[in-house]
Amino acid sequence: MASLTLDDFGDRFFGRNLWKSLAVVLAIVLVTVGLYWWGWMRWKPPPSIFDTPVDDVLGYLALDDFNKLPLDERMKFLMDLATRFRDMDSSDSAAMAGFFAGLAGPMRQQLTQNVRNLARDILVQGAAGYFGAADRGKYIDGWVLEWTKMGERLATGKERVRSDKERLDRIKTQAKRNDQQLGEATTPSLTEDNALDFVSFWQKEVEGTASPKQQGQILRFLEDVRKRYSDAF
Repeated sequence: MASLTLDDFGDRFFGRNLWKSLAVVLAIVLVTVGLYWWGWMRWKPPPSIFDTPVDDVLGYLALDDFNKLPLDERMKFLMDLATRFRDMDSSDSAAMAGFFAGLAGPMRQQLTQNVRNLARDILVQGAAGYFGAADRGKYIDGWVLEWTKMGERLATGKERVRSDKERLDRIKTQAKRNDQQLGEATTPSLTEDNALDFVSFWQKEVEGTASPKQQGQILRFLEDVRKRYSDAF
């Protein structure tokens, strides 16, 4: 008696057309499961900020997976991270110091790149909204205020008690300093005292990570931001 092949079995019990349909469905399922498994294994979701060891939390910042998060999720991660470490205990403080002391090579390079990509995406988003705004001057003020307040919350956990007008006036006053720290290697903070230095610093750092189209939009946007406050005098 001839052996029964898999095709013969399918033809006998399911019929040839149904057998082919089942084969197609099975192939689709296998491809779908394979793609899901491949994507899941290659992308690591962010760890829980408040109940994960310090090294694992900080280490995520130095992974390319961090870049794959949407901008708002990356900012939330940083806000939660700042909240955890703002009042850290001595063991967490020592662990954090040890992590950064040992950060070197590709991991350090990836962390630096992640920061640049974050800045790029902030500026790309800002420029995109700017060119579609009906009142561009008002848009610039709102964008600058939003990110300076964000910087204060990251640094201290709260915003300064100061009106928007007071904040903008301080930015205009700071513009008179004529970018006196642009040549320094330090990263300016996101406060109204350093807002324009921050913009100029990241204009230099971010350019290489952006596409030519993004570079053009960001450059125009940042030039108009600077003019908005420098031309006030």
